[in-house]
Amino acid sequence: MFQQITYHILMTVLMYFFIFLCLRIMGKREIGKLSVFDLTISIMIAEIAVFVIDDIKRPVYEGIVPMATLVLIQVLVAQLGLKSRKLRLFMDGKPSILISDGKLHRGEMRKQRYNIDDLLLQLRGQNIDNPADVEFAILEASGQLTIIEKNKNGSSSSQSSSSSEEQGSEAGDSSGGSTNNSKTVKLPKDKIRYEGLPIPLIMDGKVQDMNLEMIGKTRFWLRQQIRQKGVSDFRDVFLCSVDHQGKIYVSRLYH
Repeated sequence: MFQQITYHILMTVLMYFFIFLCLRIMGKREIGKLSVFDLTISIMIAEIAVFVIDDIKRPVYEGIVPMATLVLIQVLVAQLGLKSRKLRLFMDGKPSILISDGKLHRGEMRKQRYNIDDLLLQLRGQNIDNPADVEFAILEASGQLTIIEKNKNGSSSSQSSSSSEEQGSEAGDSSGGSTNNSKTVKLPKDKIRYEGLPIPLIMDGKVQDMNLEMIGKTRFWLRQQIRQKGVSDFRDVFLCSVDHQGKIYVSRLYH
């Protein structure tokens, strides 16, 4: 009896440190809001650890080997996802807009199985009583609901967007150079439906042709814009976006 208790204690301590090591290897993303893929990996690691602790006769390596395999899968997929946006969207999904300009997108809510009670609960949690006061409500791939509130004049709140822009600029500068342009370009206002959100034109070195077409611009125009930032090739751009005011943001991609 004493030996069994001692074994369970030792195995619990061992699994604790091993899972801790696994999460450290997988990165900080696992600690925050989990995507479906991350959640699956985490649950499987926890279940395997329970089997090893519960069964005295089970060799330790029968738990450690599959757990290490799961960690390896997660790390490989995360690395590949850095280079492929299609893989990221496939594994993590993409955000869904549930409210824009105070209007509920019922079709998207049905698609995500997100009922009105859930939505109102999330709005009340951010001190918003009326969906009409919301510029955007975006259901992120992690399941978190991001809410951008309107100002009194009806435009989207600039507090969150400006802080995000400052953070993005700081992150871009520290990671290899990003440039915010004080000059603006003219964009057709009737083409931009979501004024609270910047429109990505280049992501991971790949031109987003649908967004270019939406704002009535061409690749030739886009190349001119990035050349003004000192970038000659689309493949050298990590992120290029334009907001509804025509301000262009460029962050270089360094291999």
